[in-house]
Amino acid sequence: MPKKIITNFLSIDPLTREIYITDIGYYPKAHFHYAERPAGINQHIIIYCTEGNGWVEINKKKITVSPSQFIAIPANTPHRYGADENKPWTIYWVHFKGQASAFFIDLIIQNSQNYKPYLSYNNERIKLFEIICTNLEKGYGTDILRYVNMTFTHFLSSLVYDDMFNNKERNNEPDIIERTVAYMQENINKMLKLEDLALFSNLSASHFSFVFKSKTGHSPIEYFNQLKIQQACQYIAFTTMSVKNIALTLGIEDQYYFSRMFTKLMGSSPSEYKKKLNSPGANL
Repeated sequence: MPKKIITNFLSIDPLTREIYITDIGYYPKAHFHYAERPAGINQHIIIYCTEGNGWVEINKKKITVSPSQFIAIPANTPHRYGADENKPWTIYWVHFKGQASAFFIDLIIQNSQNYKPYLSYNNERIKLFEIICTNLEKGYGTDILRYVNMTFTHFLSSLVYDDMFNNKERNNEPDIIERTVAYMQENINKMLKLEDLALFSNLSASHFSFVFKSKTGHSPIEYFNQLKIQQACQYIAFTTMSVKNIALTLGIEDQYYFSRMFTKLMGSSPSEYKKKLNSPGANL
């Protein structure tokens, strides 16, 4: 990307300044490919290998790279990399920056081992990359720049959340947290306790709470209550049920406790929420 485009648009536009591409390319059977940057560079780098082999050295630690693996190199990190001499890699590569870029690269590394996550091959992911390149070949118009960088954010999300992108579950079956959330949804009309959920997960209450919050960002009961309020919003929007009946349907006998819980999460009481839905211009 031309420096002028980066400085005068990508780094300041409200849409692109969060994440934007600085360099991007495709290198088939990259014989003699080699790069060395003792002090790193001020961009994050992703190298996605689809064929052949290569290697990367990050902070003096050498890593071999095979098909369906990609390397994430944080900005300002000393590194060098190259293609295998006998079976050189075919790679898709990109350099990127932006206000949210460090957060993305941290997410990728958290979900990987030794900077080298495995990716199942997905033609839709490759299409996203090709869409970016094809549009950039048309020039650097405002609409093109916004579109390709918004598409790139989607591409990055496919790396961070590969299972969701492929619409599959790890090991062909949901993990214990996913199963517990499904159990919550199936029992949305009950008042489950932490002990009930821990028993279902076959874990101790303390360990279950730790694992659940680590994955979802919420405690189990807080998450369960959020599901209840989500369902309550559906009842308010699409039925004529009273607040009391909605609470009872969700297993909450105290209507006032339900209203307080609803208000805390939604920022308005159930009755106020219903008025907003019925007002002109409501987002429904």
